[in-house]
Amino acid sequence: MDKNGKKKILYLSLVLVLALIVLFTFVNTGSRGEKISTEQAYTMLENGEIAEWYAVENSVIQIKKVDSKIEEGAFPTNSDYYLNYTEEFYKIFLDKTIELNAGKETTDTTYIKYNAVPQGPSAWDTIMPIMYIVLGVVLIVFLFKMFSSNGKGAMSFGKSRAKASVNVKVRFSDIAGADEEKEELQEVVEFLKNPSKFTNLGARIPKGVLLVGPPGTGKTLLARAVAGESNVPFLNISGSDFVEMFVGVGASRVRDLFDQAKKSAPCIVFIDEIDAVGRQRGAGLGGGNDEREQTLNQLLVEMDGFEANEGIIVLAATNRSDVLDPALLRPGRFDRQIYVHVPDVRGREGIIKIHAKNKPLDDDIDYKTLARITSGFTGADIENMLNEAAILAARAGRPKIIMEDLTEGINKVIMGPQKKSRLVTEDDKKITAYHEAGHAILAKKLKHCEEVQEVSIIPRGMAAGYTMSRPENDNMHMTYNKLNDRIAELMGGRIAEEIIFKDITTGASSDIQHATDIARKMVTEWGMSKKFNFVNFGNDQEVFIGRDYQAKNSYSEKIAGEIDEEIRKILDDNYKRAKQILLDNENYLHELAKLLIEKETIYKNELDMLLAGKTTEQIVKHMNNEVKKRKKKEEEVRAEFDLIKKVKENEVKVKTAEVFLKNGIINQDEYNKIIAIRDASLEELKAHKEKKLKKNETQYAEVVEQKDSKNSENINSEGSKELKSDKKQNDNEIENKPKKRSYKKKEKSTEDNTDKGDK
Repeated sequence: MDKNGKKKILYLSLVLVLALIVLFTFVNTGSRGEKISTEQAYTMLENGEIAEWYAVENSVIQIKKVDSKIEEGAFPTNSDYYLNYTEEFYKIFLDKTIELNAGKETTDTTYIKYNAVPQGPSAWDTIMPIMYIVLGVVLIVFLFKMFSSNGKGAMSFGKSRAKASVNVKVRFSDIAGADEEKEELQEVVEFLKNPSKFTNLGARIPKGVLLVGPPGTGKTLLARAVAGESNVPFLNISGSDFVEMFVGVGASRVRDLFDQAKKSAPCIVFIDEIDAVGRQRGAGLGGGNDEREQTLNQLLVEMDGFEANEGIIVLAATNRSDVLDPALLRPGRFDRQIYVHVPDVRGREGIIKIHAKNKPLDDDIDYKTLARITSGFTGADIENMLNEAAILAARAGRPKIIMEDLTEGINKVIMGPQKKSRLVTEDDKKITAYHEAGHAILAKKLKHCEEVQEVSIIPRGMAAGYTMSRPENDNMHMTYNKLNDRIAELMGGRIAEEIIFKDITTGASSDIQHATDIARKMVTEWGMSKKFNFVNFGNDQEVFIGRDYQAKNSYSEKIAGEIDEEIRKILDDNYKRAKQILLDNENYLHELAKLLIEKETIYKNELDMLLAGKTTEQIVKHMNNEVKKRKKKEEEVRAEFDLIKKVKENEVKVKTAEVFLKNGIINQDEYNKIIAIRDASLEELKAHKEKKLKKNETQYAEVVEQKDSKNSENINSEGSKELKSDKKQNDNEIENKPKKRSYKKKEKSTEDNTDKGDK
């Protein structure tokens, strides 16, 4: 049993003892009745009013009267009267009782019963003083624990709640998409392991490292990796653990935290969500006596105050570095700030591979494509997406996770689950189909729009339908043309409704809001207005009340009106442009809406087929064939899994049969039958794999044949022009150059053209 378990048993035993003391002390176990004097007792005895009496030496004399209502056997626990015991009165009382009982039988009703020999104190009377002493000792121990510096009871609220991490299994190799961040933190780990490597060059260990970045990018995971990589104590605590309702508790906990760290130096202290205590001072919301400010002041002193904290590195994480106090961010406190970015396409690919290690993914899934379509996802988003995909595959009874599961997982992370059970009328379905078709066609026809990945009219989240666009790359900059095309794309739904139904609905409210926000930022923040050009008019971002509550607009009412006019102009111009594109492609609008009503959800391939001139019927047929192929493949994979499972079960049966055969439970014939069943399942699995291999080879040969045929066509068409051009050029060279050299040039030119044709 561990130390904590023994402590729990000890405390439980003490509680039980206290409960028993309280029970026997305060629970009424009997009643002595009314207290009387010696004269009254003697008078009652002479008048024949006493039926029985009981004396306890050096304690009391209890009396039961003749007409007592006390039940038989309940005396002397219960009595009618009692008086204090004295030896002189006891002798007189006993002599008088003997005198009155003279000549009477004990069965007579007038016979007075008594105990002739006075009884000593009861066992309970002996134990009670000891129990009171024990109770006092226990209370003293509890009070000592409550006020003890190492205690964690009700009075220890001034002590730090930091937890020392032991055997953390996370390593830097378990983290992808943060190479620079890991390199920065690796220096901290190296400094703790081998400080002389740096101190010999005059370098000092950084006192604090602040991890800054959006939620879900892996700040806390990086801190855990530091704990796993370093062999020094790692104390972790949350910023909210410092502040309590009692004044001064936060500062006390900061002092205690660094006292623990000094005893364990060299060590690492990790404060998660440091913005809970590190917010900028002077907010005017509590003055200098604000509890949070006292906690921050103490933290500033401990990190870089009069006393040095050698060997203590403070790691902290936050996603609101803009609200932190400047004194906390200066060199000497948080010397290094590491910005943990949202992973790029290469980082996302690595993160997907890490989280997919223990998940059976289909062979057709391309990690690069998956990384591309998850643009903007953090590590937490990717982990959640893969988990949702695994749940969807399990729900469908698939042995492997397919691409449809992953795309649905992406959509669930972004917009929530589909609501297929929602009752949608035919009119609403038609309006939604044309609305989403307007978005999709504009996204394909506008040059700078992102690639459409999915279009659906199935309700999801708050939306009646959606058009999912994902960027082809991770470009950090948004160009003027791209923003204008994005605004025009957002207007596609409303314009499609106007063109087809000659009416508009409320379904474009989110599109209108988003388009207006983009246009406003183009004018006020990004300097993309032709009228104002390189001017910033502030923004409507979230403000920090402690710093920005007195901020005012830096422009006049006239400028505000001109800003509104410029925003309106951007929106109107893009509306006209988008409407003209949809009018020119109205036939695609009808075909896509028809396809959406038929299939409800389409993907990039189907949209490309439609714009390439395929009819709705052809695309529907293609989609149905793809579904059949996928189901057939799932059945094959499921059959293979069942065969593998069957072989494993038969192997277990064979091993069990061997034991039974040795112990004589089964005979040789029965054992041979089990072996035959195992061998048959192995042959069945082998035949299945050979059939699968042969099928894959046939499919590969067909693909190669198609590719060769396509390449030869390219050579005969496009390549022939290049050959003719090269031949003419070579003929000209022959006239001016030696034949040997011109022949080599011609040969080289022919080889180059063949390569181009293959490509």
